[in-house]
Amino acid sequence: MKWYDIIFIVVSLIIVVLSLLQGGKSEGASGAITGGGLNVFAKTKERGSEKVVTYLTFGFAVLFLFLAMVIMLVNGAEGGTEEETSAAVAMLLFHI
Repeated sequence: MKWYDIIFIVVSLIIVVLSLLQGGKSEGASGAITGGGLNVFAKTKERGSEKVVTYLTFGFAVLFLFLAMVIMLVNGAEGGTEEETSAAVAMLLFHI
């Protein structure tokens, strides 16, 4: 296991924790079935710590995506040919 794998795992765990810290923004399936809480057009603005957690989650998600691409390119450059690396990049970007 290389150093970038450890960073990738740490970022993954941070995303999981931040996702669990976010409050529920809806009543869930029970509210949808019973029709309760139909405040579709209500102004629910995040404030304070909720907003910080949302921004942190988004930032770490972007970092996770960037690290995933970098690790894939590094692993492809170490063990494969240029064609294999190009094919892996194309699969990642275009979901072939």
